[in-house]
Amino acid sequence: MRFATVETNNRLELAVQVNEKLISLSSLGYTYHDMNELIEMITDEDIKQIELCLSLNKGEILEDYQWRAPIIYPRQDIICLGQNYKDHAEESVRYKKDAFSENREAIYFSKRVNQAVGHNEYIESNPLFVHDLDYECELAVIIRKDCRCTEKKDVKNHIFGYTIINDFTARTIQTSHKQWYFGKSLDTFTAMGPVIVTADEFQWPLSLNLTTHVNGEMRQNGNTKNMIYDIEHIICELSLGMTLKTCSIIATGTPAGVGMGMEPASFLSPNDIVVCSIEKIGELCNVIK
Repeated sequence: MRFATVETNNRLELAVQVNEKLISLSSLGYTYHDMNELIEMITDEDIKQIELCLSLNKGEILEDYQWRAPIIYPRQDIICLGQNYKDHAEESVRYKKDAFSENREAIYFSKRVNQAVGHNEYIESNPLFVHDLDYECELAVIIRKDCRCTEKKDVKNHIFGYTIINDFTARTIQTSHKQWYFGKSLDTFTAMGPVIVTADEFQWPLSLNLTTHVNGEMRQNGNTKNMIYDIEHIICELSLGMTLKTCSIIATGTPAGVGMGMEPASFLSPNDIVVCSIEKIGELCNVIK
């Protein structure tokens, strides 16, 4: 099932995407406050009932709406993986060796998101102090229920679904600090969407193509099967010492092809159009403002 958050008639609405149509969840009798509450409260039986309603062509089709991030206000900072694809790790070290580690242990960091940006929304370029704005297409995992000391065989049961994140980054700010938090966390620097696709829609283990195009030019072209540390490893390792709470978001890293990896480096400018695509999820498009 494909869940979305949209804005229509000056209010936020949760919806289910069926083909190219969006069906209002409230018109089917499901009135969650937001996507966080949906993830926390929805049951397998609810999903079956929604599927039944959709098969009977019930529900209001939304006609006039704007996409918003599926989870506009994350409950906690996003957990991110750094250099989790070998080719991206190599290009990072080439760009600035003293700022990026060649260590192959998992690199975890967090990203503050006051408000996530949705499909077709703008990204602030901050030209007065950001001179090297970069993109990173990433598969994001959404946790369904609290997990602690999770075993590999149980990981799938703790995943609600997946979405796309574009982890926008100010490279100089990122690399001038020993921690990456500031350079990753400026307002509008997390784009998410267009939908969350529930985990049952995917074969396991995941093998999903992901690409990024800038102004129509392909920059990134990878596959999630090439992650150094896969989703099972990430969730098992993190949950050894911390509880991954319901609605937690984990961004699993990006493949090669980011702006800093090009020769010469090529960063984003106002009016650039960035499109991140992940197989079976869709396209996340943002314009630099």
